[in-house]
Amino acid sequence: MNITTKLWAAAAWLTVFSLAHAEALPAPATAAFPGLYVDPQSSAVAWVRDNPADQRAADIARHIASQPGARWFGGWSGDIASAVGQHVANAAQAQRTPVMVAYNIPNRDCGQHSAGGERSMQAYQNWVHAFAKAIGERPAIVILEPDALPQLDCLDAQGKAERVQLFQFAVQAFYDLAPRTLLYIDIGNSDWLPPAEAAKRLLLAGVASAQGFSLNVSNYRADSESRAYGIAVTQALQAMAGLSKSFVVDTSRNGAGPNGKQWCDAAGRKLGQLPRIHGAGSQPEMSLWIKAPGESDGCAGPAGSFMPELAHQLIGGH
Repeated sequence: MNITTKLWAAAAWLTVFSLAHAEALPAPATAAFPGLYVDPQSSAVAWVRDNPADQRAADIARHIASQPGARWFGGWSGDIASAVGQHVANAAQAQRTPVMVAYNIPNRDCGQHSAGGERSMQAYQNWVHAFAKAIGERPAIVILEPDALPQLDCLDAQGKAERVQLFQFAVQAFYDLAPRTLLYIDIGNSDWLPPAEAAKRLLLAGVASAQGFSLNVSNYRADSESRAYGIAVTQALQAMAGLSKSFVVDTSRNGAGPNGKQWCDAAGRKLGQLPRIHGAGSQPEMSLWIKAPGESDGCAGPAGSFMPELAHQLIGGH
């Protein structure tokens, strides 16, 4: 272990120690939240609108486009304050709660299919600050940076330390600027990190000031497996730091469970449990469609592009 790695490890465990001895901060209660928002500008809605004569359109409209799903925000969103502010305003007008994904961290996805993100720490801090400020006092649900904590291992020691710092900054920004936002830090899926390691990374990221964590984003693990894993992570957080945290699960494509280790547009998958708020005290707290069903992971088409053949396969489970 070189000196840089040693310094990273020492700083990381100092942060864990500090968080473990800090009082958990209060978070909004899900019971006070209105129902989930169905985005009238989702990729599925747009495809159905533009392809009314397609024989798949009715099924996609009924099974996917009509369901509340998350909108992902990143560099493609343009001015982030305007994009987030308008989306949250639309949801508030409909008296519903929007689900949003912040997905713009530097060195995103370790250079794989969803590579990108902001070019510097300062740029990301500015971006996430504007994101949180645009939500303001309105209710919202935010999933913070899918896969970025489990993917710490692809970074060098300096990259690890910087990413943890960015998570801490982001969590504090949402806590300070968006007090009615339920923030969930993503920690991958049940087939990735051991529960104790997941808990350590969540503590580093600042989960004490968040509602909890998210699981299975864009993946296929069965509900029973995600629930058992999520409970194990919550127990580890309780044991390490005395924190009682909740979690949410992405059920958008897990109706048939995983297809081995395939994660990129895996064949034969199926829509999972419909999005719903189970309520405070339930584990998981919510079942959400965080990954938009029908949007490619980057193998069948460009990452994030809506493909009706993928959507229709998920409806039929073939």
